[in-house]
Amino acid sequence: MQLTHTGLEVRDAIALPRPGATVRAEAQRRDAYSVQVTTDAHSAFDAVAELVAGRSVAVLTDTTVEALYGPALIRHLRACDADPLVHAVPPGEGSKSLERACGLWDWLAGSRLARRDVLVNFGGGVIADLGGWVASAYMRGLPYLNLPTTLLAQVDGALGGKVAVNHPSAKNLLGAFHQPIGVVAHVGFLRSTSARHMRAGLAEAIKKAVIASPELWAFIDERADAILAGDVVALERLVSAAAAIKTALIARDPYEVDLRRPLNYGHTVGHPVETLSAYDGSVLHGEAVAFGMVVETRIAAARGWTEPWLLDGLIDLLRRCRLPTRAADLATALDGGALVAAMEKVRQIRAGSLRYVLPVALGETVIADDVTEDELAAALEASGVVMR
Repeated sequence: MQLTHTGLEVRDAIALPRPGATVRAEAQRRDAYSVQVTTDAHSAFDAVAELVAGRSVAVLTDTTVEALYGPALIRHLRACDADPLVHAVPPGEGSKSLERACGLWDWLAGSRLARRDVLVNFGGGVIADLGGWVASAYMRGLPYLNLPTTLLAQVDGALGGKVAVNHPSAKNLLGAFHQPIGVVAHVGFLRSTSARHMRAGLAEAIKKAVIASPELWAFIDERADAILAGDVVALERLVSAAAAIKTALIARDPYEVDLRRPLNYGHTVGHPVETLSAYDGSVLHGEAVAFGMVVETRIAAARGWTEPWLLDGLIDLLRRCRLPTRAADLATALDGGALVAAMEKVRQIRAGSLRYVLPVALGETVIADDVTEDELAAALEASGVVMR
């Protein structure tokens, strides 16, 4: 009998397995997105409007960014026939919590947004992480794009699809892998970023220079003052370079099947430092990473693995950028025993092994999982941490 219909026709004839045979399930997914770096706000908002065209839009931001740039973004989206919902959370790491995420799911559940609509994360790294994780779980995966407003977010936090919120026992303990549909980084937003947050953002760019780019190292070494002073040309080059490096490294293993990743340089120590601060803002992510890079490079130097100049050169560059290289430079007191205990949670997250990214030369690292407690203690003590 021939049926007349207007729907999508699907025909399957799937062979059944033999009795007792094992059934193999397969699932594959490949994501790709553009990272656009602009020096013009109108171009940035045009890029956002193009990415969300034809879909309903929700905007997640913080109260500071909402006051500074929210009206301009909303006007632009409305002019492009999008009338977004807007929700602002308090700024700072304290908003990156399970409780805040639950409130955002309630907000979305009461809205008109459907599964193919878009969440725009408009803010710094906290907003990118929080909004990305909320999007990853809402309706089993809501599309989102990042419009980062801080240097840390533009060179790192808004890229890569790792999204999470914090837990009292560890940073980023509750999270997922959920790639954005696009990233639009307007360096003009950085005019309102504080000097301290600019320095913290630069730490993540220095990290990428050490692990992957002598060229970027030379650029930062020469242009650090201009970057921190807000030079638009220098910032555009820095953000583009950092984005190219991170996306290239992420593409090798976007879902961290292999936990040995150069991008974790400075984080094995840095994340526990943040945990000890209780995410109260006293230690920024980039500051913790800067301190962690020094400790981990000290371990490499003690083993004789790194070029002799690299430890001193790293410390010199970080100090010129007014980033912490010793425990006394951090705004929270570090107890060696508590820090080591916090690192045990990192071990659990990383499949039972503490892996340190040890730099050998610019662009060359060794991922070591055999660093002893004595080696760690020596590096921490050399960095001013009191070990009891």
